[in-house]
Amino acid sequence: MNPVIRPIINTDRLLRELHHLATLTDCPPTTDATLPAPTTAVTRIVFTPRDLEARAYIKSLAEAAGFSVRTDAIGNTFLRFPGSDPTLSAVGTGSHTDAIPHAGMYDGTVGVLGGLEALRSLKESGFIPRRSIELLVFTSEEPTRFGIGCIGSRLLGGVLDPAIADALPDRLPESDPQAPTGLTLHDVRTAAGFTGSLSTVPLPPNYYHAWVELHIEQGPLLEREQISLGIVTHIAAPASYRYEITGFGGHAGALLMPDRRDALCAAAELILSVERHTLAANAASGSADSVATVGTLAIHPGAVNSVPSRVNLMLDIRDTDVTRRDAILTALRADIRTIETCRSIAISEHQINADIPAVSDPHIIATLEHFCASESISCNKMVSRAYHDSSFMARVAPIAMLFIPCRNGVSHRPDEYATPKSIALGTRVLALTLAKLANQ
Repeated sequence: MNPVIRPIINTDRLLRELHHLATLTDCPPTTDATLPAPTTAVTRIVFTPRDLEARAYIKSLAEAAGFSVRTDAIGNTFLRFPGSDPTLSAVGTGSHTDAIPHAGMYDGTVGVLGGLEALRSLKESGFIPRRSIELLVFTSEEPTRFGIGCIGSRLLGGVLDPAIADALPDRLPESDPQAPTGLTLHDVRTAAGFTGSLSTVPLPPNYYHAWVELHIEQGPLLEREQISLGIVTHIAAPASYRYEITGFGGHAGALLMPDRRDALCAAAELILSVERHTLAANAASGSADSVATVGTLAIHPGAVNSVPSRVNLMLDIRDTDVTRRDAILTALRADIRTIETCRSIAISEHQINADIPAVSDPHIIATLEHFCASESISCNKMVSRAYHDSSFMARVAPIAMLFIPCRNGVSHRPDEYATPKSIALGTRVLALTLAKLANQ
């Protein structure tokens, strides 16, 4: 039997590693004096040299701590603290280290390096788990390179067909996400050293007994309410769509207004329709759980003196309620038919993904609440409106997430920031929870 578990979080070591990881970036040092300090701009796109450096760094830390390391065909990396009974399913934690262009240094990385520190603190305290505890570093949580997020966890959860994944087009260079390179995910991962069939990636049944992910909130609620930690009960369902709007362009001076079929004007109407119906859904439900964003817009030919003839845009829409999300899309599609008729243009829709919400396991939630109470740490149950790799781990394991506050709710920006105290508190509760789950 283990004695009372008293893990000591080495906050200085954890912060030192977080700051070193942030130096592995394709962004130059930030010089924007309008941003609050500390500020670090991070670009670390999957399978680039910086991404591979980050992977090697995490692996070196894990091996130095005495943990075993294995990598699957997509590059998901498993760092294992072996338990006394290897026949039992493991307890898992982890997150991602890839970062969108000009992001911050805490998104994903707190869950990876905080997870590693949780495992090390348990080992250094003399704790011997009954079940193995595993830290998982996911591949391509961000959609930057291949147009869809959580590729590694989707494959692990059996949500993404391996052949479809391997055929995903490479959307680099960053300067033009629509510009095809002719390469596919298969080409890029193989060149990065991750070979083998993606059919080997899905986890077998009962691989994990429980899964807990530590993450920054990426929203303002915890800081605003002065709550130390958030316990996630639901993760909103994400869906992504690509629209192509085809009109008729021409010279900006010579093409008269009555003769125009301006694709960009039609795109503007579509975007405003998205906003209008999402706001209406929230008003009708009395919640704020419906969110929708058009975040990319590619205009052809893209000249100031040319009427746009074609526009490509992408819609991200999320909700904790799939029925409500689908109702917004139904209303949008009705508006699209009207826009097509009134403007004599054509709009095509392509679904990239439409996922279901994830629901956290009551027992893991109760365990997190227990340790927050025992450590006198304030906590609130909450919804994650951002989706995470845990969304897809929920397909194969009981899951929960633990949030720490981030300054002003800011994320995916260089001024993303979490305090050392918050990081250490989250890591300690994670360590205690993993230990409890591992001894069940």
